[in-house]
Amino acid sequence: DVSKVSSVTDYFVIATGSSEPHIRAIVSEITDRLRTEHDLKPISVDGDIRTPWQVMDFFDVIVHVMRSETRDKYDLESLWGDAPRLKPENQKPKRRRAKPSAKPSLRKGE
Repeated sequence: DVSKVSSVTDYFVIATGSSEPHIRAIVSEITDRLRTEHDLKPISVDGDIRTPWQVMDFFDVIVHVMRSETRDKYDLESLWGDAPRLKPENQKPKRRRAKPSAKPSLRKGE
């Protein structure tokens, strides 16, 4: 929560991806979920498919997704050390249940 120490945004979310494809997948998932579940679209996205750091600006929330080496190098958490750190709630991801097959059973003699 950087609302008391930043005039730019209220929250930073900082996430780590293990590779550039992983970073793209995280960015895609965040963008898709915020759009479908909350009707939010980023104002801007910075970084391309080859960069180890991508930033999405949702106005009140800025999301940073980066490789661990990049995260260690820039150490954003220390830059905003005066701000309280919020931990995500401990929630298990929702798992989709397999739908029962509509096909009839094909047992011998039926």
